[in-house]
Amino acid sequence: MSTPRTATVTRSTSESSIELTIDLDGTGVADIATTVPFYDHMLTAFAKHSLSDLTVRASGDTDIDVHHTVEDTAIVLGQAIRLALGDKSGIARYGDALVPLDESLARAVVDISGRPFLVHEGEPEAFVYHLIGGHFTGAMVRHVFEAITFHAALTVHIDLVRGRDPHHIAEAEFKAFARAFRAAKRRDPEVVGVPSTKGSL
Repeated sequence: MSTPRTATVTRSTSESSIELTIDLDGTGVADIATTVPFYDHMLTAFAKHSLSDLTVRASGDTDIDVHHTVEDTAIVLGQAIRLALGDKSGIARYGDALVPLDESLARAVVDISGRPFLVHEGEPEAFVYHLIGGHFTGAMVRHVFEAITFHAALTVHIDLVRGRDPHHIAEAEFKAFARAFRAAKRRDPEVVGVPSTKGSL
């Protein structure tokens, strides 16, 4: 029987309080409550399309800005992914996806490498300043991917091929990342041990 790939991580600071549980071998069930509605929507999409069961309870100083709660939740998600992956034995390691949402098209490539690195390009400059849902700036999308990438120790490339509507841009990027991560984390029956010439990831 395969070892369960689950993790629960909590993090509490003066700015936010996070409790998160992930099951990498789930079916995409999500129970998300971050007090930031659009972020709940994006994390639900991540769970659904990565086939990871995800429970999140987060609160923070959103009266000041959503930044702390959003970024801190992404930090905890990255930490939980890294823990749940274990020694990474038998995984595919690499995954890629090209995902459309109406006029928007995003491409993501994920390497469960043990080396944190993010390349994130193609968003129009105006996207960074746009308030999605009246509270979530486009700039937060990159912050989320940076935090997940660093704390999960992934190499991630995300490119917006094209896009106009800010909601569609963000959602296409989250879904592309989720689909690429789904492929990378899957157990590959043809892989024996850790898929690296170094013997560890």
